[in-house]
Amino acid sequence: MTIAAMAKAKGYSLNTVHFTTADGKQLNVINVRAKQVPDKSPVLLVHGAGVRADIFCAPVETSIVDALLEAGYDVWLENWRASIDFPANEWTLDQAAVFDHPAAVNVVCEQTGAQQIKALIHCQGSTSFCMSAAAGLVPQVNAIVSNAVSLHPMVPKWSNFKLSYMLPVVRKLTDYLNPQWGKHAPTAMAKVISAMVSMTHHECNNPVCKQVSFTYGSGFPALWSHENLNEATHDWLRDEFAAVPLRFFTQITASIKKGNLLSAEKFDQIPTEFGVKPLATNARFSLFAGQDNLCFLPQSQEKTFEYLCQTDSDRHALFILKGYGHLDVFMGKRAAEDVFPLMIEELDKSA
Repeated sequence: MTIAAMAKAKGYSLNTVHFTTADGKQLNVINVRAKQVPDKSPVLLVHGAGVRADIFCAPVETSIVDALLEAGYDVWLENWRASIDFPANEWTLDQAAVFDHPAAVNVVCEQTGAQQIKALIHCQGSTSFCMSAAAGLVPQVNAIVSNAVSLHPMVPKWSNFKLSYMLPVVRKLTDYLNPQWGKHAPTAMAKVISAMVSMTHHECNNPVCKQVSFTYGSGFPALWSHENLNEATHDWLRDEFAAVPLRFFTQITASIKKGNLLSAEKFDQIPTEFGVKPLATNARFSLFAGQDNLCFLPQSQEKTFEYLCQTDSDRHALFILKGYGHLDVFMGKRAAEDVFPLMIEELDKSA
Protein backbone atom coordinates (compact mmCIF):
# COMPACT_ATOMS: atom_id res chain seq x y z
CA MET A 1 0.00 0.00 0.00
CA THR A 2 1.37 3.41 -0.91
CA ILE A 3 1.02 6.36 1.43
CA ALA A 4 -1.50 7.84 -1.00
CA ALA A 5 -3.58 4.64 -1.06
CA MET A 6 -3.50 4.42 2.73
CA ALA A 7 -4.57 8.04 3.06
CA LYS A 8 -7.46 7.57 0.65
CA ALA A 9 -8.64 4.40 2.38
CA LYS A 10 -8.53 5.94 5.86
CA GLY A 11 -9.59 9.48 5.12
CA TYR A 12 -6.24 11.07 5.89
CA SER A 13 -4.94 14.20 4.22
CA LEU A 14 -1.47 14.39 2.68
CA ASN A 15 0.85 17.31 2.09
CA THR A 16 4.11 16.63 0.28
CA VAL A 17 6.77 19.30 0.75
CA HIS A 18 9.64 19.16 -1.72
CA PHE A 19 13.07 20.52 -0.86
CA THR A 20 16.52 20.69 -2.39
CA THR A 21 19.60 19.75 -0.43
CA ALA A 22 22.79 21.81 -0.44
CA ASP A 23 24.34 19.33 -2.88
CA GLY A 24 21.38 19.53 -5.26
CA LYS A 25 19.24 16.45 -4.44
CA GLN A 26 15.49 16.85 -4.90
CA LEU A 27 13.87 15.17 -1.86
CA ASN A 28 10.62 15.44 0.08
CA VAL A 29 8.82 15.06 3.36
CA ILE A 30 5.20 13.92 3.55
CA ASN A 31 2.82 15.14 6.24
CA VAL A 32 -0.03 12.76 7.08
CA ARG A 33 -3.00 14.15 8.98
CA ALA A 34 -6.10 12.47 10.38
CA LYS A 35 -9.33 14.43 10.86
CA GLN A 36 -8.44 15.40 14.41
CA VAL A 37 -5.87 18.15 14.89
CA PRO A 38 -2.64 16.76 16.39
CA ASP A 39 -2.01 17.84 19.96
CA LYS A 40 1.56 16.57 20.18
CA SER A 41 4.80 17.57 18.49
CA PRO A 42 5.87 16.63 14.97
CA VAL A 43 7.58 13.26 14.61
CA LEU A 44 9.76 12.49 11.58
CA LEU A 45 9.86 8.89 10.31
CA VAL A 46 13.03 7.93 8.41
CA HIS A 47 13.15 4.78 6.26
CA GLY A 48 16.09 2.46 5.57
CA ALA A 49 18.15 1.63 2.49
CA GLY A 50 16.61 0.69 -0.85
CA VAL A 51 13.02 1.30 0.23
CA ARG A 52 10.93 4.45 0.65
CA ALA A 53 8.65 6.21 3.14
CA ASP A 54 5.83 3.84 2.16
CA ILE A 55 7.60 1.09 4.14
CA PHE A 56 5.89 2.50 7.24
CA CYS A 57 2.47 1.95 5.65
CA ALA A 58 2.26 -1.83 5.32
CA PRO A 59 -1.19 -3.31 4.60
CA VAL A 60 -1.92 -4.19 8.21
CA GLU A 61 -4.93 -3.16 10.25
CA THR A 62 -2.90 -0.58 12.20
CA SER A 63 0.40 0.76 10.84
CA ILE A 64 2.89 2.82 12.83
CA VAL A 65 1.52 5.89 11.03
CA ASP A 66 -2.01 5.04 12.22
CA ALA A 67 -0.78 4.49 15.76
CA LEU A 68 1.11 7.78 15.89
CA LEU A 69 -1.87 9.70 14.51
CA GLU A 70 -4.16 8.05 17.05
CA ALA A 71 -1.72 9.06 19.79
CA GLY A 72 -1.96 12.70 18.70
CA TYR A 73 1.34 13.15 16.89
CA ASP A 74 1.89 15.31 13.81
CA VAL A 75 3.35 12.68 11.47
CA TRP A 76 5.97 13.45 8.83
CA LEU A 77 7.76 10.90 6.64
CA GLU A 78 11.10 11.66 4.99
CA ASN A 79 12.13 10.36 1.59
CA TRP A 80 15.90 10.77 1.67
CA ARG A 81 18.34 10.04 -1.16
CA ALA A 82 18.18 6.27 -0.60
CA SER A 83 14.46 6.26 -1.42
CA ILE A 84 13.45 4.14 -4.38
CA ASP A 85 11.09 6.94 -5.38
CA PHE A 86 14.17 8.74 -6.71
CA PRO A 87 16.67 7.74 -9.42
CA ALA A 88 19.30 5.29 -8.21
CA ASN A 89 22.42 7.05 -6.98
CA GLU A 90 25.62 6.02 -5.23
CA TRP A 91 24.76 7.59 -1.89
CA THR A 92 26.72 7.29 1.33
CA LEU A 93 25.61 7.59 4.93
CA ASP A 94 27.73 10.74 5.11
CA GLN A 95 25.72 12.47 2.39
CA ALA A 96 22.45 11.68 4.15
CA ALA A 97 23.84 12.82 7.50
CA VAL A 98 25.20 16.11 6.20
CA PHE A 99 22.62 17.07 3.59
CA ASP A 100 19.34 15.13 3.85
CA HIS A 101 18.29 14.77 7.47
CA PRO A 102 19.20 18.27 8.68
CA ALA A 103 17.33 19.73 5.72
CA ALA A 104 14.28 17.53 6.36
CA VAL A 105 14.22 18.53 10.04
CA ASN A 106 14.48 22.21 9.07
CA VAL A 107 11.56 21.83 6.64
CA VAL A 108 9.35 20.20 9.26
CA CYS A 109 10.17 22.93 11.78
CA GLU A 110 9.50 25.64 9.20
CA GLN A 111 6.20 24.07 8.13
CA THR A 112 4.92 23.52 11.67
CA GLY A 113 6.52 26.33 13.63
CA ALA A 114 7.83 23.75 16.09
CA GLN A 115 11.11 24.45 17.82
CA GLN A 116 11.56 20.81 18.82
CA ILE A 117 10.52 17.61 17.07
CA LYS A 118 11.02 13.86 17.51
CA ALA A 119 12.37 11.22 15.15
CA LEU A 120 11.56 7.55 14.61
CA ILE A 121 14.34 6.07 12.51
CA HIS A 122 15.06 2.67 10.97
CA CYS A 123 18.17 0.83 9.71
CA GLN A 124 20.31 3.04 7.44
CA GLY A 125 17.92 5.90 8.05
CA SER A 126 18.87 5.32 11.67
CA THR A 127 22.64 5.10 11.19
CA SER A 128 22.78 8.20 9.01
CA PHE A 129 20.36 10.15 11.23
CA CYS A 130 22.39 9.19 14.30
CA MET A 131 25.45 10.55 12.49
CA SER A 132 23.59 13.85 12.04
CA ALA A 133 22.65 13.89 15.72
CA ALA A 134 26.14 12.90 16.87
CA ALA A 135 27.61 15.81 14.93
CA GLY A 136 25.07 18.30 16.29
CA LEU A 137 23.39 18.86 12.92
CA VAL A 138 19.80 18.29 14.13
CA PRO A 139 19.60 20.23 17.41
CA GLN A 140 15.81 20.57 17.09
CA VAL A 141 15.37 16.82 17.69
CA ASN A 142 14.85 16.04 21.39
CA ALA A 143 13.83 12.37 21.16
CA ILE A 144 15.10 9.62 18.88
CA VAL A 145 13.52 6.16 18.62
CA SER A 146 15.94 3.98 16.66
CA ASN A 147 15.22 0.51 15.30
CA ALA A 148 17.74 -2.21 14.41
CA VAL A 149 21.05 -0.34 14.36
CA SER A 150 22.43 3.06 15.23
CA LEU A 151 26.15 3.64 15.88
CA HIS A 152 27.69 0.16 16.31
CA PRO A 153 26.73 -2.20 13.45
CA MET A 154 27.17 -5.93 14.06
CA VAL A 155 26.06 -8.64 11.63
CA PRO A 156 25.83 -12.46 11.53
CA LYS A 157 28.90 -14.48 10.49
CA TRP A 158 27.51 -15.30 7.04
CA SER A 159 26.79 -11.63 6.35
CA ASN A 160 30.31 -10.79 7.44
CA PHE A 161 31.67 -13.39 5.00
CA LYS A 162 29.57 -12.01 2.13
CA LEU A 163 30.66 -8.46 2.84
CA SER A 164 34.32 -9.35 3.23
CA TYR A 165 34.79 -11.78 0.35
CA MET A 166 31.87 -11.59 -2.08
CA LEU A 167 31.31 -7.82 -2.11
CA PRO A 168 34.73 -6.95 -3.65
CA VAL A 169 34.10 -9.40 -6.49
CA VAL A 170 30.53 -8.27 -7.15
CA ARG A 171 31.50 -4.60 -7.04
CA LYS A 172 33.79 -5.12 -10.03
CA LEU A 173 30.78 -6.21 -12.06
CA THR A 174 27.92 -3.96 -10.90
CA ASP A 175 27.40 -0.72 -8.96
CA TYR A 176 24.10 -1.83 -7.42
CA LEU A 177 22.18 -4.78 -6.03
CA ASN A 178 18.46 -4.77 -6.69
CA PRO A 179 15.87 -7.13 -5.18
CA GLN A 180 13.68 -6.41 -8.22
CA TRP A 181 16.02 -8.74 -10.12
CA GLY A 182 13.90 -11.51 -8.64
CA LYS A 183 11.14 -10.36 -11.01
CA HIS A 184 13.25 -9.11 -13.90
CA ALA A 185 17.02 -9.44 -14.29
CA PRO A 186 18.09 -6.99 -17.04
CA THR A 187 21.82 -7.79 -17.21
CA ALA A 188 24.02 -10.86 -17.21
CA MET A 189 25.20 -10.07 -13.68
CA ALA A 190 21.62 -9.66 -12.51
CA LYS A 191 20.68 -13.00 -14.07
CA VAL A 192 23.58 -14.75 -12.29
CA ILE A 193 22.62 -13.33 -8.90
CA SER A 194 18.93 -14.07 -9.46
CA ALA A 195 19.72 -17.66 -10.39
CA MET A 196 22.00 -18.10 -7.38
CA VAL A 197 19.32 -16.80 -5.03
CA SER A 198 16.70 -19.09 -6.62
CA MET A 199 18.96 -22.10 -6.06
CA THR A 200 19.72 -21.30 -2.42
CA HIS A 201 16.53 -19.71 -1.09
CA HIS A 202 13.47 -21.94 -0.91
CA GLU A 203 11.65 -20.35 2.03
CA CYS A 204 8.78 -18.88 -0.01
CA ASN A 205 7.50 -18.20 -3.54
CA ASN A 206 8.07 -14.44 -3.44
CA PRO A 207 11.19 -13.77 -5.55
CA VAL A 208 11.70 -10.27 -4.12
CA CYS A 209 11.45 -11.54 -0.55
CA LYS A 210 14.21 -14.04 -1.33
CA GLN A 211 16.39 -11.41 -3.04
CA VAL A 212 15.98 -9.14 -0.02
CA SER A 213 17.31 -11.87 2.25
CA PHE A 214 20.34 -12.40 0.02
CA THR A 215 21.01 -8.66 -0.23
CA TYR A 216 20.64 -7.63 3.39
CA GLY A 217 21.19 -10.55 5.73
CA SER A 218 21.78 -14.19 6.57
CA GLY A 219 18.40 -15.79 7.14
CA PHE A 220 15.66 -17.60 5.25
CA PRO A 221 14.17 -14.96 5.38
CA ALA A 222 16.53 -12.38 6.90
CA LEU A 223 14.52 -9.22 7.57
CA TRP A 224 11.37 -10.73 9.06
CA SER A 225 9.70 -13.92 10.10
CA HIS A 226 7.11 -15.14 7.64
CA GLU A 227 4.94 -16.04 10.60
CA ASN A 228 4.84 -12.36 11.59
CA LEU A 229 3.55 -11.13 8.21
CA ASN A 230 0.03 -11.37 6.89
CA GLU A 231 -0.37 -12.53 3.29
CA ALA A 232 -1.14 -9.06 1.97
CA THR A 233 2.07 -7.63 3.44
CA HIS A 234 4.22 -10.46 2.09
CA ASP A 235 2.80 -9.86 -1.39
CA TRP A 236 3.06 -6.05 -1.08
CA LEU A 237 6.80 -6.34 -0.43
CA ARG A 238 7.33 -7.26 -4.09
CA ASP A 239 7.26 -3.57 -4.99
CA GLU A 240 8.88 -2.03 -1.92
CA PHE A 241 12.56 -2.90 -2.43
CA ALA A 242 14.83 -1.76 -5.25
CA ALA A 243 18.37 -0.62 -6.02
CA VAL A 244 20.93 -0.07 -3.29
CA PRO A 245 24.51 1.00 -4.14
CA LEU A 246 27.47 -1.20 -3.37
CA ARG A 247 29.26 1.96 -2.32
CA PHE A 248 27.08 1.91 0.79
CA PHE A 249 27.95 -1.72 1.50
CA THR A 250 31.64 -0.81 1.32
CA GLN A 251 31.10 1.86 3.98
CA ILE A 252 29.10 -0.39 6.29
CA THR A 253 31.66 -3.20 5.89
CA ALA A 254 34.45 -0.93 7.10
CA SER A 255 32.25 0.16 10.02
CA ILE A 256 31.46 -3.43 10.98
CA LYS A 257 35.15 -4.32 10.98
CA LYS A 258 35.96 -1.26 13.12
CA GLY A 259 33.06 -1.87 15.51
CA ASN A 260 31.49 1.57 15.10
CA LEU A 261 30.30 3.80 12.26
CA LEU A 262 32.96 5.34 10.06
CA SER A 263 32.53 8.17 7.62
CA ALA A 264 33.29 7.40 3.98
CA GLU A 265 33.90 10.92 2.72
CA LYS A 266 35.63 14.06 3.95
CA PHE A 267 32.91 16.40 5.15
CA ASP A 268 33.90 19.06 7.66
CA GLN A 269 30.47 18.85 9.30
CA ILE A 270 30.94 15.32 10.66
CA PRO A 271 33.75 13.41 12.40
CA THR A 272 35.60 10.50 10.86
CA GLU A 273 34.06 8.00 13.28
CA PHE A 274 31.06 7.76 15.57
CA GLY A 275 30.13 6.02 18.78
CA VAL A 276 33.47 6.80 20.38
CA LYS A 277 33.39 10.40 21.59
CA PRO A 278 30.38 12.01 23.36
CA LEU A 279 27.41 12.97 21.19
CA ALA A 280 26.79 16.62 20.30
CA THR A 281 23.06 16.28 21.02
CA ASN A 282 20.80 16.42 24.06
CA ALA A 283 18.25 14.06 22.50
CA ARG A 284 17.02 11.09 24.50
CA PHE A 285 17.60 7.78 22.68
CA SER A 286 15.28 4.78 22.81
CA LEU A 287 16.89 1.84 21.04
CA PHE A 288 14.82 -1.07 19.68
CA ALA A 289 16.05 -4.36 18.25
CA GLY A 290 14.34 -7.57 17.24
CA GLN A 291 15.82 -10.50 19.10
CA ASP A 292 15.74 -12.55 15.88
CA ASN A 293 17.20 -9.87 13.60
CA LEU A 294 19.42 -11.51 10.97
CA CYS A 295 20.28 -8.27 9.21
CA PHE A 296 21.88 -6.43 12.14
CA LEU A 297 22.28 -8.41 15.33
CA PRO A 298 20.54 -7.06 18.45
CA GLN A 299 23.99 -6.70 19.98
CA SER A 300 24.35 -3.66 17.69
CA GLN A 301 21.83 -1.72 19.74
CA GLU A 302 23.10 -3.19 23.00
CA LYS A 303 26.57 -1.86 22.25
CA THR A 304 25.24 1.60 21.40
CA PHE A 305 23.19 1.56 24.61
CA GLU A 306 26.32 0.78 26.61
CA TYR A 307 28.06 3.66 24.87
CA LEU A 308 25.21 6.06 25.66
CA CYS A 309 25.14 4.97 29.28
CA GLN A 310 28.80 5.90 29.74
CA THR A 311 27.77 9.53 30.01
CA ASP A 312 24.10 9.27 31.06
CA SER A 313 23.18 5.89 32.51
CA ASP A 314 19.60 6.70 33.54
CA ARG A 315 18.31 8.69 30.56
CA HIS A 316 18.22 6.34 27.59
CA ALA A 317 16.32 3.09 27.00
CA LEU A 318 16.84 -0.26 25.26
CA PHE A 319 14.20 -2.76 24.15
CA ILE A 320 14.98 -6.22 22.76
CA LEU A 321 11.80 -7.51 21.12
CA LYS A 322 11.24 -11.23 21.50
CA GLY A 323 9.85 -12.90 18.39
CA TYR A 324 10.74 -10.02 16.05
CA GLY A 325 13.45 -9.48 13.48
CA HIS A 326 14.31 -6.42 11.39
CA LEU A 327 11.35 -4.92 9.52
CA ASP A 328 8.53 -6.96 11.05
CA VAL A 329 8.99 -4.59 14.00
CA PHE A 330 6.95 -2.20 11.82
CA MET A 331 5.15 -4.56 9.44
CA GLY A 332 4.27 -7.46 11.70
CA LYS A 333 0.59 -8.34 12.00
CA ARG A 334 0.83 -7.98 15.80
CA ALA A 335 3.26 -5.05 15.90
CA ALA A 336 0.44 -2.65 16.77
CA GLU A 337 -0.05 -4.57 20.04
CA ASP A 338 3.54 -5.65 20.76
CA VAL A 339 5.74 -2.80 19.55
CA PHE A 340 3.99 0.48 18.72
CA PRO A 341 2.75 1.21 22.26
CA LEU A 342 6.33 0.92 23.54
CA MET A 343 7.63 3.29 20.87
CA ILE A 344 4.89 5.83 21.52
CA GLU A 345 5.46 5.63 25.27
CA GLU A 346 9.12 6.42 24.66
CA LEU A 347 8.26 9.37 22.44
CA ASP A 348 5.86 10.63 25.10
CA LYS A 349 8.63 10.65 27.71
CA SER A 350 10.35 13.51 25.88
CA ALA A 351 7.27 15.70 25.61
